Amino acid sequence: MRFLTQRRKFSELSEQEVLALAISSEEDDARIYRQYAEGLRAEYPDSAKVFDGMALEEDTHRQALIDLHTKRFGDVIPLIRREHVAGYYARKPVWLVENLGIEKIRVEAEAMERDAERFYVSAAKRSRDADTRKLLGDLAAAEAGHQKAAGELTAEHLDEDALESEAAQAKRQFLLTWVQPGLAGLMDGSVSTLAPIFATAFATQNTWTTFLVGLAASVGAGISMGFTEAASDDGELSGRGSPWKRGFASGIMTTLGGLGHALPYLITDFWTATFLAFIVVFVELWAIVWIQNKFMDTPFLRATFQVVLGGALVFAAGAIIGGG
Repeated sequence: MRFLTQRRKFSELSEQEVLALAISSEEDDARIYRQYAEGLRAEYPDSAKVFDGMALEEDTHRQALIDLHTKRFGDVIPLIRREHVAGYYARKPVWLVENLGIEKIRVEAEAMERDAERFYVSAAKRSRDADTRKLLGDLAAAEAGHQKAAGELTAEHLDEDALESEAAQAKRQFLLTWVQPGLAGLMDGSVSTLAPIFATAFATQNTWTTFLVGLAASVGAGISMGFTEAASDDGELSGRGSPWKRGFASGIMTTLGGLGHALPYLITDFWTATFLAFIVVFVELWAIVWIQNKFMDTPFLRATFQVVLGGALVFAAGAIIGGG
């Protein structure tokens, strides 16, 4: 086989190269499943067992393909991988899928098997060589077998109680890692910046100056909240998840919370800008109430009282100071 210096069309591959490509793909998928299993083992041990079993299935098929290659072409397997072939199905980076949660991992695993089967079926239809068609058809059947095996493994390791337990754990992790820090940031950004922004607005009645103060306060608060959240807890003992994820959620939401009522002051007319800023503040505070009620199970009336009263007091302080 000539040295691969560029991506080749699948139609250009020989039967030996197609078999080599299948072997390397099975090896890659087994490695991906094992990484999923390791990432899930601490919090989702039952799902980790499913991916361990799927990795073993991939190993079994890879060994069968190697045996077939040895029988037909000898012991030397050409070095060809999916990235060498134009149009060949790609895999998402493991780190990206892992960060999306357990349900996304399961969906991606199912898509991996379907993509492989669909590719081999379509490739077999395009081939004019009888032996190649048979080979590709066998590979498609093997991928379909993977899907059946995955279903059997899921049924074996994930009963209804295990699924409910893992769903509850996933929801809890989502709340601790993303919702709680994000909500804290949104509250801080929305409420704490009210005083400096509206104090500046009423003191100067200069919309550009007010916007700059609001921008500085929002970005500064976002950076501070982000680093504080990330540094306060590494997540090992509390189980709150990655500090960088929490820091990112807190910092971004803090910045957005402050920018919401700073952006209207890009309008040159002071009273128009201030009226729009009032509306934005109203929307921000009710968004906080809704998030608390929906995700944190805070009673609606209590959340409304806490957020609206707190926001009103801070706004009043800023208006009084600025007006004085």
